[in-house]
Amino acid sequence: MDDTIKYLSLYRLERAKEDLKAAVVSYENGLYKAALNRSYYAIFHAIRAVNAIQMFDSKRHSGVIAYFNKMFVHTGYFDKEDYKIITSAYRLREKSDYEDFYVVTREDAEIQIKNAKIFIAKVEKFLNECFKVEN
Repeated sequence: MDDTIKYLSLYRLERAKEDLKAAVVSYENGLYKAALNRSYYAIFHAIRAVNAIQMFDSKRHSGVIAYFNKMFVHTGYFDKEDYKIITSAYRLREKSDYEDFYVVTREDAEIQIKNAKIFIAKVEKFLNECFKVEN
């Protein structure tokens, strides 16, 4: 595999981890909407890290997610539970960003951060296997 692909993928994974850290800091400071948003972007950038393996990207979030589902969930690299984490995060982020008066609860943010941690760990394991990276 081309080193450019590897570095792009690992860069996106690091971006996902940075967003996850920002989500945790926001959560710890009672900024639940921001925590929900950042944890969604952590998941989103982790998906983009995987999609980079096949040199795919899209300007639309739905395109990034649909490609991941088609190429990595339907083929068994990731399971349907992972896809549920993604779709739930996407739906909640859209509500919190675009619906007036939508209130993100502490529990909403906590669950999404937990799910982001789970998903990013799976992505990291998958990429390490793809690239034979040692931690």
